[in-house]
Amino acid sequence: MRWAAWMLAGPLLWAGLFSVVYALHGVGCAWGWPALTTPIGQAQVVILAAVWVGGLALHAILIWQMPRGPSREDRLVSYGAWIGLVASLLTLAPILLTSTCF
Repeated sequence: MRWAAWMLAGPLLWAGLFSVVYALHGVGCAWGWPALTTPIGQAQVVILAAVWVGGLALHAILIWQMPRGPSREDRLVSYGAWIGLVASLLTLAPILLTSTCF
């Protein structure tokens, strides 16, 4: 049954990352982070992008550490890890592409 926990690790990591980024977005808008500038850009975008990149690094570590083998369970673990990574890439990419607060 341990393989089931490994299989859910990728989607659960995506869900946690999405929740943290979404919460930070609301906090940043409320606290005026878009008005603050840093040497590399708007503080809101920099903070959200840093959290996003950190989450992608955690996905990479998960993929690197997952069990490998020819069994059906090992393939499901691999699929779950990759699904989480792709979901994080696609659903959180708008951080860099859109306006942060309206």
